[in-house]
Amino acid sequence: MNAPEVLSKLSPPITGMIRLDHSHVLVTFHKYTVDAAAGRKKAIVNTVCLALEIHAQLEEEIFYPAMREVDGGSEVLGKSRPEHDEMRRLIAKLRGMDPLDAGYDDTFFELLRDVIHHVADEETVLLPAAERLLGDRLSDLGTQMTRRRLQLVAPHTGEIVLNTARAMPVGTIMVLGAILTGAVLLARRAGSRDRGVSPTTGPSASRRDRTTGQSTAYREPLVDLHQPVLDARHLTHVA
Repeated sequence: MNAPEVLSKLSPPITGMIRLDHSHVLVTFHKYTVDAAAGRKKAIVNTVCLALEIHAQLEEEIFYPAMREVDGGSEVLGKSRPEHDEMRRLIAKLRGMDPLDAGYDDTFFELLRDVIHHVADEETVLLPAAERLLGDRLSDLGTQMTRRRLQLVAPHTGEIVLNTARAMPVGTIMVLGAILTGAVLLARRAGSRDRGVSPTTGPSASRRDRTTGQSTAYREPLVDLHQPVLDARHLTHVA
Protein backbone atom coordinates (compact mmCIF):
# COMPACT_ATOMS: atom_id res chain seq x y z
CA MET A 1 0.00 0.00 0.00
CA ASN A 2 1.53 3.33 -1.04
CA ALA A 3 1.54 6.56 0.96
CA PRO A 4 -1.55 8.16 -0.69
CA GLU A 5 -3.57 4.99 -0.05
CA VAL A 6 -2.49 4.91 3.61
CA LEU A 7 -3.36 8.59 3.99
CA SER A 8 -6.77 7.97 2.44
CA LYS A 9 -7.55 5.10 4.82
CA LEU A 10 -6.39 6.99 7.91
CA SER A 11 -8.15 10.28 7.13
CA PRO A 12 -11.68 10.87 8.42
CA PRO A 13 -14.24 12.59 6.17
CA ILE A 14 -13.69 16.34 6.04
CA THR A 15 -16.72 17.08 8.22
CA GLY A 16 -15.43 14.68 10.88
CA MET A 17 -12.02 16.31 10.76
CA ILE A 18 -13.47 19.80 11.18
CA ARG A 19 -15.49 18.63 14.20
CA LEU A 20 -12.34 17.11 15.74
CA ASP A 21 -10.54 20.43 15.26
CA HIS A 22 -13.37 22.26 16.98
CA SER A 23 -13.31 19.86 19.93
CA HIS A 24 -9.53 20.11 20.29
CA VAL A 25 -9.39 23.90 20.29
CA LEU A 26 -12.30 24.25 22.74
CA VAL A 27 -10.72 21.76 25.15
CA THR A 28 -7.50 23.78 24.97
CA PHE A 29 -9.42 27.02 25.58
CA HIS A 30 -10.87 25.50 28.74
CA LYS A 31 -7.40 24.91 30.21
CA TYR A 32 -6.97 28.68 30.52
CA THR A 33 -7.69 30.24 33.91
CA VAL A 34 -7.11 33.83 34.99
CA ASP A 35 -5.05 32.72 38.00
CA ALA A 36 -2.66 30.53 35.99
CA ALA A 37 1.05 31.32 35.82
CA ALA A 38 2.05 33.70 33.03
CA GLY A 39 4.13 31.04 31.27
CA ARG A 40 1.24 28.57 31.24
CA LYS A 41 -1.17 31.22 29.94
CA LYS A 42 1.21 32.07 27.12
CA ALA A 43 1.64 28.41 26.16
CA ILE A 44 -2.13 27.84 26.04
CA VAL A 45 -2.68 31.00 24.01
CA ASN A 46 0.09 30.02 21.57
CA THR A 47 -1.41 26.54 21.18
CA VAL A 48 -4.91 27.90 20.53
CA CYS A 49 -3.72 30.59 18.11
CA LEU A 50 -1.66 28.21 15.98
CA ALA A 51 -4.46 25.64 15.90
CA LEU A 52 -6.96 28.30 14.80
CA GLU A 53 -4.64 29.63 12.09
CA ILE A 54 -4.04 26.18 10.60
CA HIS A 55 -7.73 25.27 10.85
CA ALA A 56 -8.84 28.49 9.17
CA GLN A 57 -6.36 28.06 6.33
CA LEU A 58 -7.47 24.47 5.74
CA GLU A 59 -11.12 25.51 5.58
CA GLU A 60 -10.41 28.42 3.23
CA GLU A 61 -8.29 26.33 0.88
CA ILE A 62 -10.33 23.12 0.80
CA PHE A 63 -13.70 23.14 2.58
CA TYR A 64 -15.18 26.52 1.66
CA PRO A 65 -14.40 26.23 -2.09
CA ALA A 66 -16.08 22.82 -2.15
CA MET A 67 -19.13 24.22 -0.38
CA ARG A 68 -19.38 27.20 -2.75
CA GLU A 69 -19.74 24.76 -5.64
CA VAL A 70 -22.88 23.23 -4.11
CA ASP A 71 -24.26 25.95 -1.79
CA GLY A 72 -22.80 29.26 -2.87
CA GLY A 73 -25.72 31.29 -1.52
CA SER A 74 -25.31 30.13 2.09
CA GLU A 75 -25.39 33.06 4.52
CA VAL A 76 -23.20 31.20 7.02
CA LEU A 77 -20.66 30.38 4.34
CA GLY A 78 -20.63 34.02 3.23
CA LYS A 79 -19.65 35.32 6.68
CA SER A 80 -17.16 32.56 7.51
CA ARG A 81 -14.12 34.22 5.93
CA PRO A 82 -14.77 37.62 7.61
CA GLU A 83 -15.09 35.78 10.94
CA HIS A 84 -11.72 34.15 10.29
CA ASP A 85 -10.24 37.57 9.62
CA GLU A 86 -11.58 38.87 12.93
CA MET A 87 -10.03 35.89 14.72
CA ARG A 88 -6.71 36.65 13.03
CA ARG A 89 -6.93 40.24 14.28
CA LEU A 90 -7.37 39.05 17.87
CA ILE A 91 -4.59 36.48 17.46
CA ALA A 92 -2.20 39.20 16.27
CA LYS A 93 -3.23 41.37 19.22
CA LEU A 94 -2.59 38.56 21.70
CA ARG A 95 0.82 37.83 20.21
CA GLY A 96 1.77 41.46 20.74
CA MET A 97 0.79 41.38 24.41
CA ASP A 98 2.38 40.06 27.57
CA PRO A 99 0.36 37.65 29.75
CA LEU A 100 0.72 40.16 32.59
CA ASP A 101 -0.92 42.96 30.58
CA ALA A 102 -4.26 44.13 31.96
CA GLY A 103 -6.23 43.29 28.80
CA TYR A 104 -4.67 39.90 28.10
CA ASP A 105 -7.39 37.78 29.70
CA ASP A 106 -10.21 39.84 28.19
CA THR A 107 -8.72 39.59 24.70
CA PHE A 108 -8.37 35.83 24.99
CA PHE A 109 -11.96 35.47 26.18
CA GLU A 110 -13.14 37.69 23.33
CA LEU A 111 -11.43 35.28 20.96
CA LEU A 112 -13.16 32.39 22.74
CA ARG A 113 -16.58 34.01 22.28
CA ASP A 114 -15.95 34.53 18.56
CA VAL A 115 -14.77 30.94 18.13
CA ILE A 116 -17.79 29.50 19.97
CA HIS A 117 -20.14 31.51 17.74
CA HIS A 118 -18.27 30.45 14.60
CA VAL A 119 -18.21 26.79 15.64
CA ALA A 120 -21.93 26.81 16.42
CA ASP A 121 -22.75 28.11 12.93
CA GLU A 122 -20.53 25.55 11.24
CA GLU A 123 -21.70 22.58 13.27
CA THR A 124 -25.42 23.38 13.00
CA VAL A 125 -25.53 24.70 9.43
CA LEU A 126 -22.44 24.17 7.27
CA LEU A 127 -21.38 20.67 8.27
CA PRO A 128 -24.87 19.13 7.99
CA ALA A 129 -25.25 20.84 4.60
CA ALA A 130 -21.89 19.42 3.51
CA GLU A 131 -22.96 15.91 4.49
CA ARG A 132 -26.13 16.30 2.46
CA LEU A 133 -24.62 17.96 -0.60
CA LEU A 134 -21.05 16.69 -0.93
CA GLY A 135 -21.85 13.02 -0.47
CA ASP A 136 -19.06 10.72 -1.60
CA ARG A 137 -16.62 13.66 -1.91
CA LEU A 138 -16.33 13.95 1.87
CA SER A 139 -13.64 11.26 2.18
CA ASP A 140 -11.54 12.61 -0.67
CA LEU A 141 -11.76 16.12 0.78
CA GLY A 142 -10.73 14.72 4.17
CA THR A 143 -7.64 13.15 2.59
CA GLN A 144 -6.78 16.46 0.94
CA MET A 145 -7.14 18.25 4.26
CA THR A 146 -4.93 15.71 6.06
CA ARG A 147 -2.20 16.05 3.44
CA ARG A 148 -2.29 19.84 3.61
CA ARG A 149 -2.40 19.81 7.42
CA LEU A 150 0.84 17.81 7.55
CA GLN A 151 2.48 20.43 5.34
CA LEU A 152 1.27 23.31 7.53
CA VAL A 153 2.15 21.67 10.84
CA ALA A 154 5.65 20.48 9.90
CA PRO A 155 7.45 23.84 10.38
CA HIS A 156 5.85 24.26 13.83
CA THR A 157 6.51 20.79 15.32
CA GLY A 158 9.04 21.99 17.91
CA GLU A 159 6.84 24.91 18.91
CA ILE A 160 3.82 22.62 19.34
CA VAL A 161 5.73 20.18 21.57
CA LEU A 162 7.16 22.97 23.74
CA ASN A 163 3.82 24.74 24.16
CA THR A 164 2.07 21.46 24.99
CA ALA A 165 4.61 20.73 27.72
CA ARG A 166 4.43 24.24 29.16
CA ALA A 167 0.64 24.19 29.15
CA MET A 168 0.52 21.10 31.35
CA PRO A 169 -0.11 21.62 35.07
CA VAL A 170 2.84 20.76 37.30
CA GLY A 171 0.79 17.98 38.92
CA THR A 172 0.16 16.34 35.57
CA ILE A 173 3.85 16.38 34.71
CA MET A 174 4.73 14.82 38.10
CA VAL A 175 2.16 12.08 37.52
CA LEU A 176 3.64 11.40 34.09
CA GLY A 177 7.08 11.22 35.68
CA ALA A 178 5.83 8.74 38.27
CA ILE A 179 4.22 6.63 35.55
CA LEU A 180 7.48 6.64 33.59
CA THR A 181 9.39 5.58 36.72
CA GLY A 182 6.97 2.71 37.29
CA ALA A 183 7.20 1.64 33.66
CA VAL A 184 11.02 1.54 33.84
CA LEU A 185 10.96 -0.54 37.02
CA LEU A 186 8.36 -2.96 35.64
CA ALA A 187 10.28 -3.38 32.39
CA ARG A 188 13.46 -4.07 34.35
CA ARG A 189 11.67 -6.58 36.55
CA ALA A 190 10.13 -8.35 33.54
CA GLY A 191 13.48 -8.48 31.75
CA SER A 192 15.14 -9.95 34.82
CA ARG A 193 12.49 -12.68 35.11
CA ASP A 194 12.93 -13.57 31.45
CA ARG A 195 16.65 -14.13 32.08
CA GLY A 196 15.97 -16.10 35.26
CA VAL A 197 17.54 -13.37 37.38
CA SER A 198 16.14 -11.73 40.49
CA PRO A 199 14.86 -8.17 39.76
CA THR A 200 17.15 -6.74 42.43
CA THR A 201 20.10 -9.09 42.21
CA GLY A 202 22.29 -10.40 39.47
CA PRO A 203 23.38 -13.90 38.48
CA SER A 204 24.37 -16.33 41.21
CA ALA A 205 28.02 -16.45 42.21
CA SER A 206 29.90 -17.86 45.16
CA ARG A 207 32.14 -16.40 47.78
CA ARG A 208 33.89 -17.83 50.80
CA ASP A 209 32.45 -16.99 54.19
CA ARG A 210 35.28 -15.56 56.30
CA THR A 211 33.94 -17.16 59.50
CA THR A 212 33.17 -20.70 58.38
CA GLY A 213 35.51 -20.96 55.40
CA GLN A 214 32.62 -22.36 53.34
CA SER A 215 31.51 -21.10 49.95
CA THR A 216 28.05 -19.54 49.90
CA ALA A 217 25.93 -18.43 46.97
CA TYR A 218 25.16 -14.75 46.54
CA ARG A 219 23.84 -12.46 43.83
CA GLU A 220 25.37 -9.23 42.64
CA PRO A 221 22.90 -6.34 42.74
CA LEU A 222 21.77 -5.15 39.32
CA VAL A 223 20.81 -1.74 40.62
CA ASP A 224 21.59 0.36 43.64
CA LEU A 225 18.24 0.42 45.39
CA HIS A 226 19.24 3.57 47.25
CA GLN A 227 19.32 5.57 43.98
CA PRO A 228 15.95 6.47 42.38
CA VAL A 229 15.62 5.65 38.68
CA LEU A 230 13.81 8.93 38.03
CA ASP A 231 12.64 11.70 40.28
CA ALA A 232 9.42 13.13 38.81
CA ARG A 233 10.30 16.53 40.26
CA HIS A 234 13.06 16.82 37.67
CA LEU A 235 10.37 17.20 35.01
CA THR A 236 8.56 20.16 36.55
CA HIS A 237 10.80 22.79 34.97
CA VAL A 238 8.76 22.72 31.78
CA ALA A 239 5.52 23.79 33.46
